[in-house]
Amino acid sequence: MHRILAIIERDMRRFRRSPLLVFASLVLPLTQLVVLGYAFGGKIKHLKVGVVDQDHGLPAIRLREMFGAIAANAKTFDTVEYADPRRAMLDMREGRIQAVINIPPDFSRQVLARMAPRVALIEDNTDNFSASTLQGSMTELVSAYNQEGPAPRIPPFARLETVEVYPYIPYIQYLLAGSIALSIFITAMIGGGIIYIDDKARGLHEGYLVTPITKVELILGFNLAGTVKGILAGTVLTVVGSFIAGVPHPLEPLRMFRLMLVIIAASLAFISMMFLLMVRISDPLVPRAIFGVLNALLFFPSGAIYPVNAFPAWMKVIAFIDPFTYAVHAFKSLLLKNTGIAAIGGDLAYLSIFTIIMMIAATLLFRRTL
Repeated sequence: MHRILAIIERDMRRFRRSPLLVFASLVLPLTQLVVLGYAFGGKIKHLKVGVVDQDHGLPAIRLREMFGAIAANAKTFDTVEYADPRRAMLDMREGRIQAVINIPPDFSRQVLARMAPRVALIEDNTDNFSASTLQGSMTELVSAYNQEGPAPRIPPFARLETVEVYPYIPYIQYLLAGSIALSIFITAMIGGGIIYIDDKARGLHEGYLVTPITKVELILGFNLAGTVKGILAGTVLTVVGSFIAGVPHPLEPLRMFRLMLVIIAASLAFISMMFLLMVRISDPLVPRAIFGVLNALLFFPSGAIYPVNAFPAWMKVIAFIDPFTYAVHAFKSLLLKNTGIAAIGGDLAYLSIFTIIMMIAATLLFRRTL
């Protein structure tokens, strides 16, 4: 145990003396959380929508007034009046507006005759987010337009009542779980894998090989040292990120205890995985070359940014074996739902089994010679 602690102490001294490493491990994931969280998390507002009224009847005027009400209150879109539909279409194609609402010439007549009049929403669907927002807003507006007079006391049709179990979750809170896992992974990649390869390239490991330290002790020492770094990075991101994202009661003792369990399990899993990948590599350029590939291959399929259910089948297979997936799920359960151990038991079990498999494989592949 003294030999393992000596390895951990040496590695932690190096980590403390590398301010750029600390910066990369802690600040970069936090920056990503803030930038991506606020870049993707807000509600889309002030879309430019051209309105072409070819009817000018009272029903059409009423519909245009409802457009104005949305522009003044919800502010989902702002209307721009057009007399020529071709001019409106040209502006949409050139990006001056995002959509065109065309009220046909016979709209009022069809409304009065109850002939199911149609209003055309012509949208720039190259931006799926804006297009979906406009479709939802227009669908609600047309439904409200179709209601005549006071609502009946007993509605004749079935209605859907939506009940939200949890308060509104902004995207920055949704992204926080992935940012914590990413900070641990960056620490494992830089503070574990790259430093390990650099030590081998500089000949520092030769000193270990001439000592009575066993292969198992070396592996445990390297992995536990990396785990301590991952725990530090994950803890800082959890606390600071929770305050930035506005997670309620972030320092609640029981929640922090559960979060620490996940941070420890994720740190062990990522460090052991990186050690297995680097155990037979000697070229210091290799880990730097595969860093981006590993980040894309592990982080994005984990559900940190977008739900796993939307992935194609081949990508779901990656998500199923990816330790990121289980770390992100556990962090989301605790940070967004404040669940108990039962909700994250499967995640902890997978991360623990994954760590054991990685450690055994690394031990078998580790060479106790130069």
